[in-house]
Amino acid sequence: MNCSMSEIYQGQFGEFTITQSDRNGVIVYRAALLVAAICFAVGSGLVLIWPHPIVYKSLTWLFFGFSAALGVSLLTIHIYMVQLHRVLQLFWLIGVVAGLALNISQPTPLAVTVYNQPQTIFGVGFIFAALTGIYFKEAFCFHRLETKVLTITTPLLLLGHLLGILPLSWERGLLATWAVLFLVFALRKAFQAIPPDIGDKSVFAYLRGVGSRE
Repeated sequence: MNCSMSEIYQGQFGEFTITQSDRNGVIVYRAALLVAAICFAVGSGLVLIWPHPIVYKSLTWLFFGFSAALGVSLLTIHIYMVQLHRVLQLFWLIGVVAGLALNISQPTPLAVTVYNQPQTIFGVGFIFAALTGIYFKEAFCFHRLETKVLTITTPLLLLGHLLGILPLSWERGLLATWAVLFLVFALRKAFQAIPPDIGDKSVFAYLRGVGSRE
């Protein structure tokens, strides 16, 4: 096949092509995921190894870097259910707005505020709910062990801290597990074949057609 031509695939509802634009979107999605994972891993590592006021201040910048990268991922991810896609994006927006509001209104660094006031998870926690949605989607589509574990670990840590039922040692262990597996997930995505991340474009076209008739 000529390299300048789009590849043709047989989908559930007809043929479709994968263009260079489609591939570029997947590359952006994966690159953004990797940036988010690195920000999260660096922040988690710092707070676990060197809990110091300087570190707490730096966590704010890492959090918003993570948030920006996650936002790009949520713009470029391929999800068949449009409503679910929009819900995850809305969760991201709520979490970012809550994080900005807490950062502006509270005298302590954002990480310290959230840790000492668990009720703030009702706001900023939405961004991690959006991230969990990505984990779930990836676990459902590709059956990766790390995403299955992350789908459980993320809400377990957040809800456990919110309810005050987890010992500190458990929280530290879950945070370390989350950081490592998130990085593993993002790195493995970098080497995965691109077409599966694009999905069956005939399904997207079919769903758009159904939606336009309703």
